[in-house]
Amino acid sequence: MIRGLSWRNFDFILLGAVILASSFGAAMIRSAVAGNEVLLPLVTRQIFFALLGVTVIFVVASIDYRYWLALYRPIYIAIMVLLVTLTGFGQTAFGAQRWFTVGILSLQPTEFAKIVAIIVLARYFDASQYRPRDLRWALGSILWASGIILMILLQPNLSNVLVLMVIMAVMLWVNGVQVKHVLITAAVGVVVVVALIVVSVIGIRVPFLQQYQQERIVNFVVPDPNDTYGNRYNVQQALIAIGAGGIFGEGYGYGSQTQLRFLKVRHTDFIFAASSEEFGAIGGGLIILTIAVIVWRCIRAAQKSRDIAGSMIGIGVATLIFFQASVNIGMNLNVLPVSGLPLPFISYGGSGLTALMLGIGLVESVAMRHKEMEF
Repeated sequence: MIRGLSWRNFDFILLGAVILASSFGAAMIRSAVAGNEVLLPLVTRQIFFALLGVTVIFVVASIDYRYWLALYRPIYIAIMVLLVTLTGFGQTAFGAQRWFTVGILSLQPTEFAKIVAIIVLARYFDASQYRPRDLRWALGSILWASGIILMILLQPNLSNVLVLMVIMAVMLWVNGVQVKHVLITAAVGVVVVVALIVVSVIGIRVPFLQQYQQERIVNFVVPDPNDTYGNRYNVQQALIAIGAGGIFGEGYGYGSQTQLRFLKVRHTDFIFAASSEEFGAIGGGLIILTIAVIVWRCIRAAQKSRDIAGSMIGIGVATLIFFQASVNIGMNLNVLPVSGLPLPFISYGGSGLTALMLGIGLVESVAMRHKEMEF
């Protein structure tokens, strides 16, 4: 039973920022799909999942986060079963098996797998907090995450593999991984990335990567200036939309690139460009500010946590939101390759939104049971 006193520590600033971002996202999805009868039901679905998500936040927050950590084994097994089943029977998009279809609803286990990975890693770092920070300790965390990473890689879904690797790397760093291990890993990573770029440019196929994924790498590193309607089309239209928005935007529902449908996947991958076109640099800046507030409150909950596990939950969710937002906005601005990662709380996606709300609920649970400190 949760004491009434604990609700005084509920982070309403975090909740308000999440609701604001989700509400703006639903409004922008409505503008982005206007006039398209096929996509119009997506607005209602997004609103439904947003309301469901707020309920999830309160339910999860009311339960001590340590209960979820105690159930890490069955939770881990359940998500692995879903991922294994998805690899064989899931629906395909862009060459990857990403979701199950149940009636009119679609379930993307990968979105929830990221939250499960945070729970499992939080439990590991809490249980191993007194162990020497040697290679065996670091490999232990990698071993726990590797099962989920491997199954997501087999879909193949490289972008979410990178998300999980970043979350794990940040947790290792915060928990005191040795600098020499960081340098070795960084050196190996640089070699792998350079090799991947080289073989992609010269046209050699890479296992676990779809052809379109390698084409995205090539088009970012050595773009073809004559490729007007090909692989660079979406990025070019996104830049045009952002530029057309100027400072104050063209007005809600009046973005030319968005409403005339020159901007593709405008309700998912390029919703930041659509928002910047209709609300200008001010609107884009407010999106960034709102997400920054969410990340800040998650980090604040981590700082105030009574134990390592709670701190890792806050750090993990903050990293997830920050990295996905940075990559999404970066690809809209053409400073990063197109990855397919959605803009947290803004882009359309029921599973993604619900999973993020679940993560926020865990952070709220940590905040409600924090240790007393001046901050």
